[in-house]
Amino acid sequence: MTLPPPPLRPPTPTRSPDADQKRAARGATRPGDRVFLGLSRGSGIFLLVIMAAIAVFLTYRSVIAISKDESNFLTTLEWNPTAAEPSFGIAVLVYGTIVSSIIAMVIAVPIAVGIALFITHYAPRKLGGPLSYVIDLLAAVPSIVYGLWGALVLAPQLIGLYGWLDDYFGWTGILDWQGGAPRSLFTVGVLLAIMILPIITSVSREVFRQAPQMHQEAALALGATRWEVIRMSVLPFGRSGVISASMLGLGRALGETMAVATVLSPSFEINASLLDPGGGTFAQNIASKFSEASEMGRDALIASGLVLFVITLLVNGAARMIIARRAEYSGANA
Repeated sequence: MTLPPPPLRPPTPTRSPDADQKRAARGATRPGDRVFLGLSRGSGIFLLVIMAAIAVFLTYRSVIAISKDESNFLTTLEWNPTAAEPSFGIAVLVYGTIVSSIIAMVIAVPIAVGIALFITHYAPRKLGGPLSYVIDLLAAVPSIVYGLWGALVLAPQLIGLYGWLDDYFGWTGILDWQGGAPRSLFTVGVLLAIMILPIITSVSREVFRQAPQMHQEAALALGATRWEVIRMSVLPFGRSGVISASMLGLGRALGETMAVATVLSPSFEINASLLDPGGGTFAQNIASKFSEASEMGRDALIASGLVLFVITLLVNGAARMIIARRAEYSGANA
């Protein structure tokens, strides 16, 4: 006996994106959701208003100063806003800020990534936990403490390194040392590297911990070594996270004030050698001159602060563009 075929079931209706949006809109009508939505939106708008207010204030005071400048603000190697014919420029400050930050990043980023990988994939748990705690504590040390340590301990200890660099690389001119005090942009870069190392390490460590465990286990099952697992699975996943961590560290290096002012011997000249004393940075120049500056001098310092503000925005904007192009950071392609 042939059984009749089972009745066909009506197709299950699929929810369209519009239906999900309507459902979310209905949920947003709840009092708690409305309050949270308003607070979130208000916080974002308030942040934009603050940024715009800072930009307007810096631009207004900068225009006043630059309009009275008798020289070229971008290329002048002098800072004398109180003279009868005011003359001040940011060439030395741009050079010192960028060079010291590059030195710090070159030193700190590889070391920080290595420490983060050691904590997450090599160190035993009994060692990785305390080491992570110590690194997090280093990020909370005040800048002035780093500055005093750099001036009293780090700088004298770098004399041997300066001599070695001069012996083997002095012929380049960039690492030529004339025997002066080691209070140069190179020393500032080393100190900044130590200061930003905990920030980059902490963020990179958390990113590496989120690497898909199944991918790592699959690579190990196929016979990959631990380093091959890191190179093929962990590093590609965490690349954008490392970039974000590096940009956070770079932001602190660009705006660091007290530590740089304590270690550096400032002067408004650009030296070919990174080991010669002298130079300056935006933050150091503002901190050292603002308290004794006249009204014109303060406007000039604010104009230099506007340049630092723009540089910081450009750096963070470039970092966001790089991160946006790395889809594996979301974990979808890791």
